[in-house]
Amino acid sequence: MPSSLDRRPVPAPAPSPAPSPAPAPRRTRAYALPEVRWAAAALGLFLLALPPYLLGGPAWLWGTLFAAAYATGGWEPGWEGLKALRERTLDVDLLMVVAALGAAAIGQVLDGALLIVIFATSGALEAVATARTADSVRGLLDLAPATATRLLADGSEETVDAGLLAAGDTVLVRPGERIGADGRVVGGASEVDQATITGEPLPVAKEAGDEVFAGTVNGTGALRVRVGRDPSDSVIARIVRMVEEASRTKAPTQLFIEKVEQRYSVSMVLATLAVFGVPLAFGDDLTSALLRAMTFMIVASPCAVVLSTMPPLLSAIANAGRHGVLAKSAVVMERLGQVDAVALDKTGTLTEGTPRVTDVRPLPGGGLDADALLRLAASAEHPSEHPLARAVVGAARERGLALAPADDFAAAPGRGVTATVEGRRIEIGSPARLLPGDGHARVRPDGDHARVVPEDGHAPGDGHARVVRELEEEGSTAMVVVCDGRAVGVLGVADRLRPDAAATVAALTRLTGRAPTLLTGDNERAARRVAGRVGITDVRAGLLPEEKVAAVRAWEAEGRRVLVVGDGVNDAPALAAAHCGIAMGRAGSDLALETADAVVVRDELAAVPAVVALSRAAHRLVVQNLVIAGAFIAVLVAWDLLGTLPLPLGVAGHEGSTVLVGLNGLRLLRASAWPRPEGS
Repeated sequence: MPSSLDRRPVPAPAPSPAPSPAPAPRRTRAYALPEVRWAAAALGLFLLALPPYLLGGPAWLWGTLFAAAYATGGWEPGWEGLKALRERTLDVDLLMVVAALGAAAIGQVLDGALLIVIFATSGALEAVATARTADSVRGLLDLAPATATRLLADGSEETVDAGLLAAGDTVLVRPGERIGADGRVVGGASEVDQATITGEPLPVAKEAGDEVFAGTVNGTGALRVRVGRDPSDSVIARIVRMVEEASRTKAPTQLFIEKVEQRYSVSMVLATLAVFGVPLAFGDDLTSALLRAMTFMIVASPCAVVLSTMPPLLSAIANAGRHGVLAKSAVVMERLGQVDAVALDKTGTLTEGTPRVTDVRPLPGGGLDADALLRLAASAEHPSEHPLARAVVGAARERGLALAPADDFAAAPGRGVTATVEGRRIEIGSPARLLPGDGHARVRPDGDHARVVPEDGHAPGDGHARVVRELEEEGSTAMVVVCDGRAVGVLGVADRLRPDAAATVAALTRLTGRAPTLLTGDNERAARRVAGRVGITDVRAGLLPEEKVAAVRAWEAEGRRVLVVGDGVNDAPALAAAHCGIAMGRAGSDLALETADAVVVRDELAAVPAVVALSRAAHRLVVQNLVIAGAFIAVLVAWDLLGTLPLPLGVAGHEGSTVLVGLNGLRLLRASAWPRPEGS
């Protein structure tokens, strides 16, 4: 991490406008969706019918209510199934409606109604998830400001719609404003918070020649920016298009049992017709043939097979939710266990995303101990809003240090701050500007690192320069503290690695058979340093959102099923394009949270391998249930075809297998089913 300070002091009460917060995303209300209204109506009618049915009330009452539940919850999937049938596709929606009606026809009214309610609720949840994702994509466009200040050739200004800017225009970006278009700085100096695009944890100093992005937030200086591309082709606009495209082109997801639904369903329908028609052709009476066919349809119906899949997955979802992981559907829970490659973001995922003071180094001869040095620095930094300043003030407060008032406070973007504290002139800033000797120094590249040297070109031997180099090599941003013209200490500030990051990487490596890859928009040096500490060797740094998507799609093209873990707007396209995406919830952007398939609500990174392992346990239970259900179906069908299976016994065997696989799936509700991190 380079040793440069970008300062954001509190704006003076005058002309600078305050930063305008990004508008809240426009959210679709759940009850605005017809699927939700029909599902709610079906559930309400089912709950009204349940008491009179169980208590032996009049049949006309509970019969009417159950019929209404069938109609409200089943008409839409039934209609969709009929439309699919016109296209010569036997849809599972139609089969479930037919199964529900068949159950009602033989007296199993409650079972059929419950099946309808479950199906309608599942469709409603899917509709809500789809609408929320669309809302977040639309809300992302609000990051870019609606207007911009364009500079005219005669030096005057005009306020224009940001969408009307064209390449070659020059715009003025005042302190605190959002930048209206992608381009390059042609005048002024400031620091820009561009975490939404690159994921960098700290604002970046910008001066003439530097690139800036639409939607990022300017700091304390004014910038003149020459527009480099039309707003419709900005990075923010491209992120929106990538998320929408990935959501559309992502292969349709299906539960395991749905993959064989067509063949099984068609076979069952044809077999039922054969069981009814063949005996009739050989002289059997209509009642006997119909009873045998009805029994066959019941015992061969896929109810137990369907329940083989859902209870384990739903139990896994509930267990994961209790441990702070929200999986958005049963499909997501199934897909999590299929991943064989993992890509991790850096800032906010492997790291906490917030800078913290890691070192307080008093210099010999300065006359200050660590607490006194930190107190002076925090007192001088207190008026500033810059993230590094907040880190210093926070460290002082954690130690219980009382801060002194700061007078004559001043800050310069990319340079540092000065203030008078208890009669002493305190300067805090970049080592390149405050070290050494006569106060003039420059940074000369030295391999992957930056080395502070005086203007004569010789490496300094002073202790403060050595401390700066040590901190930078450890990955910290070095801040020199100067008191009355003399360097008295150096502070190290860094984005702290999550305590469970290394263990998480090791666990994911064991689960997938290969170490995760680091995908980040941060610089190569910082990325490799973090990767080395957690055991990652494959590092892709300095990536824009489209480059992250390209990496994910390249792995998918090789046949890998990639899990992407991230938290920012810049991660959203990759989260959408991946086989499965998990967002870190505490600091995650709205777009990342809605685009991801699962959310780690408590921000515990160790929950990622745990939920993958839980998904694999659910898959094992699904296989067990399919074996149980298949065995019951085979025995009952053989009995019905080769002998005479009484209808009540067929129903009992069918329902018994359904209950058995349901109870087996519920085993994942136990607290002990959640995989524990090693050493816990």
